[in-house]
Parts: sequence; C-alpha cells; structure tokens
Amino acid sequence: MPSQPVVTDDVRSQMGRDGKRSAQKTVLDARQRLTSSSGTRASFDFELMHDYAESRLAAALPMAAIVAILAIVATFWVPPVFTSLWAGMVVLSLLIVVLMAQRFKRSDPAKFNAEQWTRSFVAGETLYGLSWSLLALFTLVSNPDTLTPVMFAMVLVAVAANAVATNALPPATLMSTMPVTATVTANLIALGGTLNYTLAAVAVCGEIFFVYLARQLHASKLGTITYQGEKDALINELEEARHMSDEARRHAEQANIAKSQFLATMSHELRTPLNAIIGFSEVLKSELLGPHQVPQYKEYAGDIHGSGQHLLNLINELLDLSRIEAGKYELNEEVVSLVDIAEDCRRMMELRAKAKGIELVFTVGNNLPRLWGDERAIRQVVLNLLSNAIKFTPQQGKVVLLVTRSGDGGQLVSVKDNGPGIPEDEIATVLSSFGQGSLAQKTAEQGAGLGLPIVQKIMELHQGRFDLFSKLRFGTEVIATFPRARVMDALAPVVEKKNRLEIYSEAG
Repeated sequence: MPSQPVVTDDVRSQMGRDGKRSAQKTVLDARQRLTSSSGTRASFDFELMHDYAESRLAAALPMAAIVAILAIVATFWVPPVFTSLWAGMVVLSLLIVVLMAQRFKRSDPAKFNAEQWTRSFVAGETLYGLSWSLLALFTLVSNPDTLTPVMFAMVLVAVAANAVATNALPPATLMSTMPVTATVTANLIALGGTLNYTLAAVAVCGEIFFVYLARQLHASKLGTITYQGEKDALINELEEARHMSDEARRHAEQANIAKSQFLATMSHELRTPLNAIIGFSEVLKSELLGPHQVPQYKEYAGDIHGSGQHLLNLINELLDLSRIEAGKYELNEEVVSLVDIAEDCRRMMELRAKAKGIELVFTVGNNLPRLWGDERAIRQVVLNLLSNAIKFTPQQGKVVLLVTRSGDGGQLVSVKDNGPGIPEDEIATVLSSFGQGSLAQKTAEQGAGLGLPIVQKIMELHQGRFDLFSKLRFGTEVIATFPRARVMDALAPVVEKKNRLEIYSEAG
C-alpha cells in the first residue's frame, strides 16, 4: 500500500485556522445578506445610499434650475401664479430630500440602519414625486389642446433628471418619477384624441425606459462596489498573510539561531572529550606504554578508537550540513586539479577497499585542465562518494572512480559500484538528510545518512550538478559534474608588439 502523507502539527494548525476563517467568512456573508435591505450586503447598502445622498446633493441646484426654467416656459400657457405655486412646492419637497441627504451624511456609519433610511428616503421621494404630479392640474386653468405637448415635454425632463439622480436607490427612482407620469398620462387619456393618446403612450414608454436605465446604472454601481469590496478583502487577506509570514519567518530565524547556538556549543563540548578519547584509545591500541596483560584490552581499545572516530565524523558532517543550510559555508576557491584530488582520495580509501577485498579502479581522461573551486570541499565530495561505494559494496566487489570531461565541456567525477543498488522509490529518501535505503541498512554497516546531502549542497555551491543512477541488484553510479565556467582552460601566450623605434634600432 502506498504510504500516507505525514501531516505535521503546524500543518494541522494551519488547516484548522483556514477552515475556521472560511466558516467565519461564510457566516459573515450570510449575516450581511440577511440584514441587507437590497438583498446584497449591509455594507453595500451603506455605500449605495451614500452614493444616492451624494448624487441628490450634487444635483439639487441643477434640479432647482430646471424646475425654474420649466415654470417660466409654462407661463406662456398657464397663469404665473399657478406655475410659481407649482415650482415652489417642487423646490420645497426637493429641499426636504436634500436635508435628509445631509442628515444621512452627518450620521454615524456605525449606527447605520439600512431599512430605516430606505423608508425615510422613499417617503421623501414620494412627496417630491407627488409635487411634480401637480403638473397635471395645469389643464384646469389653461387650454388643454395647446398645453398637452408642453406637459409631455416637462414629464420627460422630470423623469430623466430624477432617474439619473436617484439610480443608486431603485425604490426612490420609482417613487420620484411614477406619480408625475401616472397623473399626466391619465390626464392625456382623459382629454382624448390621437395626439394625446400617442403622447400618453410615449410618456409611459419613457417612464419604463428611464426606470430600466436607472436599474442598469444601479447594477453597474453595485458591481463596482462588489469588486471594490472583494479587492479590499483580498488586500486584507494578503496583509494578514504577510503578517503571518513575517511571524513565521521570525520564529524560523529564532529557531535557526537556537540551532546554531546549540550546534556551536555541542561542537566544543563534544569534540574536546572526543579528541581525548580518540588519542588515549590510539595509545592503548598501539600499546605504546607496553603490552596489555589481557589481549582483549587491545581489541576493546580499537573498538573505542573506531567509535570515537565515527562519532567525530558524524559531528563534523552535522556541522557542515548546518553551515551549508544556514548559508554560512564559504568556499575558499583557488585553482585545483580534480585528478590530483581524486588520486589522493583513492589512496586514502584503498586500504578500506583492500580490507573488504574490493577492487578499486581509477580512470582518468586525457588532458584535463584545472578547476576553480574549493579543494577541501571537492575532496569531501570525492571521499563521501568513495566511502559510500566501498561501504555498500559487498566483498570481492568492484568500485570504479572516473574523472573526465562532461558533455558540456565541464568536468565530472563518477563513482560506480556493483553493490546491491537502491530501489527506485527510495532514491529520494537516500538523498534526504539522515535518509537510508532499506536494503542498504541490511547489507552494510550503518551510517548517519548525511554524506550524499552534503555532496549535493557542495555541488550547488559550485554551481554544479549531482546525479544518482541506481538499479536494484545491479549497482549504483553517482556523478558530480562541475560546470564549464569553472574549467581553467589554457590561455594563448601573450605576444608583446614591438614599437617602431625598437624595430629600427634592431635593423640598424
């Protein structure tokens, strides 16, 4: 069965926070819709009503001017006293709406009640619409035949102006335009005649059109507010995510500092007694102060010496990996010979290979130039690769060390063995820190699992590449490739040009 992914406590905590945040957002959206007077969101109601109040205040003077102009024009057919009385009532009702809009703008947004303010504005717009509808009474004091076209034109102007000014609040649009349209249309139908019927039909169509236009403007404005709200919510989420990321980064930095301090302290505390253990065990193993009375003591001293060396190597590997991951592993770069480094490493590992009866073969390419790199780090790469190959190759096996050019003009180190190999699904584990393959654990001596991760990191610092190819029961090949940019190709000799005076003097 495939292994299940491991979910850490931090991941579970983050998933819990995300789920809780999503649930809170859903509940908040539902509450906003339930408390909204328009079926959208309560916060959107405030924005729309604020736009309505702004529009009414901005259009107050133009509307008063339109009413005055219409009243003046109507005096050609209606006595001035009646037009003045009508204009005064319209302006007075408009003033009431304007005062309500000003009171709304001065109110506390935290105490906003969408339903209450909607009722107030609709009542004011109803009074304003009824004052416009008194226009139909002009036919009682004037000749209807000549007045109906004028009334029709005044209705269209009133409906258009009020629809545009109140589009942010659809009920207000309807109540400010419908009374005048209904009364004038009824009046035109009552007067009869083809012209009046036509004007009545056009007035109704105009009412429908401008109400529809106002609703389209309202939908567009609502969409704009919705997008703005989503953008603000996204900005808030990004800001919250940034704060969480900063907090996580601070925790990670603190953990990294604590780890570095711990490793630095433990390095000193462990290396000091280890050096003493290794030194004294070396003395006991070599019997420098005389032979042991009990032969087993020499064997025990050898075991102590080997264990101390193993522990010291583990500590050094841990410190190297920690410095690399912390970005504090600095390369001391110089011109080095990859062939010479590989040859030194082969000599160092040859005794271990012979002890297990392993054939260690070294092959070198022709005319390999030098490299620009850190000799100590490159030496560690080759030693780790050879050590792993010898460690996991059975007795009487074979390990091939190859140094040659790579396909892109760089140089590579290849170590190939005929050991047990690595299952394909365990390669990623082997390349991870402290990772070991299951078959390798059964067939070879135990290790810390840090050699290959350190090799990977060192090759990354050299802008190189590390590849591992393995097949179960057929062996493993690991290749560390250095890029073309680090190859120090031989430069052409510099030829100094002689000046003319030198040439003339030699000729003379």
